[in-house]
Amino acid sequence: MNTSTTRPLVMGIVNVTPDSFSDGGRCLAAEAAIAHAWQLIEEGADWLDIGGESTRPNAAPVGVQEELDRVLPVLEGLRGAPVPLSIDTWKTAVMRAAIAAGASMVNDVNALQDDGALALLAQHPTVLACLMHKQGTPQTMQQQPHYDDVLSEVSDFLRARMAAAQAAGIAAERLYLDPGFGFGKTLEHNLALLRELPCLAQLGAPLLIGLSRKSMLGAITGQPVEHRLPASLAASLLAAQRGAAILRVHDVRATVDVLKVWQAVDGVGCQ
Repeated sequence: MNTSTTRPLVMGIVNVTPDSFSDGGRCLAAEAAIAHAWQLIEEGADWLDIGGESTRPNAAPVGVQEELDRVLPVLEGLRGAPVPLSIDTWKTAVMRAAIAAGASMVNDVNALQDDGALALLAQHPTVLACLMHKQGTPQTMQQQPHYDDVLSEVSDFLRARMAAAQAAGIAAERLYLDPGFGFGKTLEHNLALLRELPCLAQLGAPLLIGLSRKSMLGAITGQPVEHRLPASLAASLLAAQRGAAILRVHDVRATVDVLKVWQAVDGVGCQ
């Protein structure tokens, strides 16, 4: 359980995509994405995570220029926003342009393994990076994922990527880790990682956790994606209690309220 005196920060999701699993197409137009981002800020978001390529299972890949065309107008439109912006991408070219447009974090499902990604982040000492674990690609990751020991293998991967980042000149205090719930994992794998989140929290970097509306919650509850708010809130609270530093969510206001109740009962303070 989380025994710290801080509560997790809440990162609101802005999907500038036509095919994200939960809200694909809702914010494809830049104006709609910017308006949604401001709504999330009003609801209490501490961060915004902006992505132009869906990484759901079986998602079609998106070219660099198309991804840039989606995210750059949103980043530019949010210049001066009162919360920091994260770019959700695995492509070095998109990272570079997003950082120039004001992104303060790179949230990378590929853990900075694209050519030049480590060197790029090393050149920007104020930009944070989240390293995520996945098995396979979005096109293959849910085709019979297998681990001999999911906690050990995910931990080893994240530890190795942290070491690679630091060897490239990225300071340890700039790194976040994400075990990648739903990215090449069965329900049993996901549950094991959530149970053992305190172990992952000891790897040496804070955890960024994304469980909001995911299929594992549908498998548990039998609910379609549009009815997974209660399960998402339960999962977010469990992650918070187990040491998450940032919760990446669709439903910001509800998540903030859950954390306020937890704070009031357990005396957990704000970061």
